[in-house]
Amino acid sequence: MLLLDTHVWIWTVEGDEKRLGRRSRSLLSTSEPRGSIRVSPMSVFEIVALHTLGRLRLSRTPERWIAEALDAAGIRLAELSLDVVLDGGQIPREALADPIDRLLVATARQLDAVLMTADTRILSYASSQRNVHVHDASR
Repeated sequence: MLLLDTHVWIWTVEGDEKRLGRRSRSLLSTSEPRGSIRVSPMSVFEIVALHTLGRLRLSRTPERWIAEALDAAGIRLAELSLDVVLDGGQIPREALADPIDRLLVATARQLDAVLMTADTRILSYASSQRNVHVHDASR
């Protein structure tokens, strides 16, 4: 199972293949028909928040973009469970400053999923902790 970081989800939906590496595109194309791609509800929150702040421009309203992105790409929403929240809260701020990143890591751990990200802080955290599976989206 793959869990997409917010930026990877946007790149995938928008067809920004230049940012995704060859292996990442292959993983996405093999995972999509099986319905094994997930996004966190926190990614939905982040997209809406970035759009509201004017830091993200979408071709449609955020609500419509998200609905179509979930429907068209065969991507499913992961559960933001109590276990995820408890796990994410235990990741030190010094390790990952962004609380959304902590929740994404915790979601990947709870789902036993591979977190596909290009975020160097998450990649570095995963390398040092070895308790979350990650894939560098640029590869």
